[in-house]
Amino acid sequence: MTIKKHIPNIITLLNLASGCIALVFAFHRAFEMAFLFVALGIFLDFFDGFFARLFKVASPLGLQLDSLADMVTSGVVPGLVLYEMMISNLAADADTIQYFPYLGFIVTLGSCYRLANFNIDTRQTDSFIGLPTPANTLFILSLPLVLKNTESLMVIEALTNQWVLLLIALLSAYILNAEIPLFSLKVKNFSIAKNAIQVIFLVLSLILVLLLHYLAIPMVIVLYIILSVINNKFLKKQL
Repeated sequence: MTIKKHIPNIITLLNLASGCIALVFAFHRAFEMAFLFVALGIFLDFFDGFFARLFKVASPLGLQLDSLADMVTSGVVPGLVLYEMMISNLAADADTIQYFPYLGFIVTLGSCYRLANFNIDTRQTDSFIGLPTPANTLFILSLPLVLKNTESLMVIEALTNQWVLLLIALLSAYILNAEIPLFSLKVKNFSIAKNAIQVIFLVLSLILVLLLHYLAIPMVIVLYIILSVINNKFLKKQL
């Protein structure tokens, strides 16, 4: 029983370790490796809760530890990535806006607020209110990968524009904390009818990944938000 009690917290600490390693890679602008370790951290973040429920050892300590680990993996890392993207695009004579890239950490502030609020919000047991920090992090970390692997001038111009990146930071902070219900991907039964929205999302996501590769990642996150809004309106009509 003692070993089981510590397994979820060990997994959470591995999530934190993954986030720390991702930070190092982000500092060196090795964005592919940063993305890989963040994805690993998010994967571990799913399983710490899974094993806590499986072993029936969920605790207040585990809840707080989880948020602290997420603050690094899904809070500091995306802020740093936006900072690095913005600072790399500064003109050599841009003395007047030399501090502009620090605004990328608006994402970190928004993530911190969401994680703290999540711990005390009893409405988010089976679904989410606002975009979960891991989803937002995958969106942010996919941007430099899209930039590196695209030939679209429109995409390149957008992702090298300081104001566009600032807008992304502001929108991210907003959507993280917006009062928008978002469906959960947790499947509690095998009824296709009751999991229709999840099935549609997964099928469309797979198609996007096969067709668009890196560009599919931010589009999948946007698709998740759009389908949630549509699903919310449909449920209201049903009621």
